[in-house]
Amino acid sequence: MSHKRMPKRKAAIAAGGVAALGAAAILLPNANASQDAAPDAAAAPKTLKAADASDLASRLAGLLGDSFAGSYYDAGSKQLVVNVVNGDDNEVVVQAKKAGAKVREVANSLAELKTGAQTLKSEATIPGTAWAVDPRTNKIVVTADSTVTGRNWDRLESTVDSLGSGMASVKKSAGTFKTFLSGGDAIFAGGARCSAGFNVTAGDGSPAFLTAGHCGVAAEQWSDAQGGQPIATVDQATFPGAGDFALVKYDDPATQAPSEVNLGQQTVPISQAADATVGLQVFRMGSTTGLSDGQVTGLDATVNYPEGTVTGLIQTDVCAEPGDSGGSLFTQDGLAIGLTSGGSGDCTVGGETFFQPVTTALAAVGATLNGDAAGGAGAGDDAGAGQDAGAGAGEEAGAGQDAGAGAGEEAGAGQDAGAGQDAGNGAANGNANGGGHGLGEIVGNGVGN
Repeated sequence: MSHKRMPKRKAAIAAGGVAALGAAAILLPNANASQDAAPDAAAAPKTLKAADASDLASRLAGLLGDSFAGSYYDAGSKQLVVNVVNGDDNEVVVQAKKAGAKVREVANSLAELKTGAQTLKSEATIPGTAWAVDPRTNKIVVTADSTVTGRNWDRLESTVDSLGSGMASVKKSAGTFKTFLSGGDAIFAGGARCSAGFNVTAGDGSPAFLTAGHCGVAAEQWSDAQGGQPIATVDQATFPGAGDFALVKYDDPATQAPSEVNLGQQTVPISQAADATVGLQVFRMGSTTGLSDGQVTGLDATVNYPEGTVTGLIQTDVCAEPGDSGGSLFTQDGLAIGLTSGGSGDCTVGGETFFQPVTTALAAVGATLNGDAAGGAGAGDDAGAGQDAGAGAGEEAGAGQDAGAGAGEEAGAGQDAGAGQDAGNGAANGNANGGGHGLGEIVGNGVGN
């Protein structure tokens, strides 16, 4: 994420260990525009880009009422798949199909799945566990990290079994669930390092950025260089509890904060905030591991960190490591999706990573994503969407780079701090999720400083 501190100086847009060779050239082209079905096939599913799929899912949730049982985005066909119960109700199916969705009948209603999640909360809130509804399987997917053993594992399995056949599944994760706070690079506070996510305008009109809540509660003032003078102060922070987000205001009211994600060689303009959809192809920038990609695998996830339970998160298969906390999750066409919270694994073996939804964080702190004001939607320099609109996705570390709290090249964030100089290669996901456009080149060639 980029920021400019005025009038004293302009902060350079730093590569800071998150550059990925060839990344920008692949990310920047616009995503496919929405295409309606042929006139003579009004009931056929429409081809949609990610933002339109998310909007359609929200509308259908209200339209279908109790028959709506979740939805997900099929990135391969670029179609929204909507689950319904009572599929024999032809009117329900007809309405969903007319709206452009692909309809699938399932056994479990959203109400039943939410009741199951409540049972897990009351009976199996065990550190090292997490769960989220997966609309692709129409089940609650429960994950236990390597610390869940013995009686705790037995208790978890027993609770899952009590939900009934076909309601939930449980799997093991090789790593441990933890927040990705670390000492080192990007934005600094004492021995802690995080990343800034997106530049925003606070409710009082002052420039600010969003980052992870566990970073906000760890320290009040943040610098853009290790041992440097503070440049931003935490205004609000939530962690643990109903989210993991913080609003950090720049100390200099003249700070200008562009709305973009810095890829090192080029930037991706951020046009607006959007809700995630299961199946959505996403990218994450981090001060430790650079650029990485993957898919959204669950929504409204609950994670039981050692520090406490956090609810309402986005679950993904994108990798992350300590120091990436607070970094930006975004789409190819410039939509701000989330802030890095925590997870298990790393960018060598993979694992689950959870993100705070940007839309929820903005509503909670009363801030506006700068890019929303511009209304642009381009995904690249040539797309022209909101390059100067304000709230960019931090170099992951937004604050890490020049994002506001960011450590620009001159500030030394990622230059000499040594955070992830060699970690860039760890971002190699190799386009395992088939995002198209040669995304493997983007994340596979990740380089450090």
